[in-house]
Amino acid sequence: MTALPIPSGILPFIESEASDQSKIQRIFSLAGDKVLADKHLALSYEQQRAVHNISVCRTIESGFSLEVCETCGAKRLHYSSCSDRNCPICQGLKKELWVDLRSSEVLDCAYYHAIFTCPHELNPLFLANKKLLYSMFHRCVGKTIVELAEDPKHLGATPGVIQVLHTWNQDLLYHNHIHAIISGGGLTKDRALKTLRADTFFIPESVLASKFRGKFLAELEKAWQNKSLFLSGDAEKLRNSYEWKEFRDSLYHKKWVAHVKETFNGKGNAIEYLGRYAYRIAISDSRILSVSEKEVLFTARGKDNQQSRTIAVTPEEFIRRFLLHVLPKGFQKIRYYGYLNNRWRKNNLILLFNLQGYRQYIQKYKGMTKAEIIFQVWGHDVAACPRCHAHTMVTLVSARGRPASPIE
Repeated sequence: MTALPIPSGILPFIESEASDQSKIQRIFSLAGDKVLADKHLALSYEQQRAVHNISVCRTIESGFSLEVCETCGAKRLHYSSCSDRNCPICQGLKKELWVDLRSSEVLDCAYYHAIFTCPHELNPLFLANKKLLYSMFHRCVGKTIVELAEDPKHLGATPGVIQVLHTWNQDLLYHNHIHAIISGGGLTKDRALKTLRADTFFIPESVLASKFRGKFLAELEKAWQNKSLFLSGDAEKLRNSYEWKEFRDSLYHKKWVAHVKETFNGKGNAIEYLGRYAYRIAISDSRILSVSEKEVLFTARGKDNQQSRTIAVTPEEFIRRFLLHVLPKGFQKIRYYGYLNNRWRKNNLILLFNLQGYRQYIQKYKGMTKAEIIFQVWGHDVAACPRCHAHTMVTLVSARGRPASPIE
């Protein structure tokens, strides 16, 4: 890596304005290089990139701009963000923009939050076939919800569905599941609007779980028949047709979860609620109690409202667990189904709001600059001089950060 091009005359100022590290950054600074050097982990390029980006986010290595006020001469240093979707520092603005846009698509009806989970026996297959099986997981959940909702004995209309994939539990261990926000309203076959305002979800959980299981196992069987699955390690025996059949059949008797967690009655708070999940990463600084060279202590929520627990791991183990949840390159963890599917969303929403006769929410931040949005959300005027508060800051010098590079 080459050093950033920093003019010598301003180097002392930059060094005096060093940024504070978050707790997660501190962990990555302590043990990131050790994890990257561990050949046994066989990290993907995306995982290596995440280690680099989180370590340098909003530091001198990420790049910077030095601004000066034309009114009073005050200087201000701004470190660049890494914009990595795994970085805990970089999700706030993305979440606000996403919630603002999605809120403008809300119908005046009930909304429901459901969680879908596969049996843990599938974990080795998921870990070895992330992109294939995560997409399959999303697709089967989406089809399950839409097909059942369209049945006249349930909703009798095509709902809007927003799904978010998560892959962790409170211990930072592997537990893949999908959060889905489902509208209690949508388009009927004759293109009419139908809405519900019910506290009880319109599809029984047992019916959801059963149909989801059938769809997923049918697609999994097809992937095995087409030799699309990567089978190695403990899963290598599944190449044998007899072993595969026994494994597949056993999954029909495992617990497939489709749990309806919350109901929202048309006030748009369903989207704000899901926003907390949409841009959440595996763990935030608020759960980390302490960081040292030997140990990281973090809290984990207890099951069934039990008292929270404290978990102790080495920095290396913390990073290893964190990296389990780095998604494959280009994989979209947020997906849309029903009348919100990407291809027909715009036309469907125009029709729905015309049928409804009004639109509950209009985008607040459309057309605003990032600085204006930050001021609206957090009350921080990033365009103003820190000394005289005039809007006369100009960039004196800037430098781009060092790119992440894979291990040779």
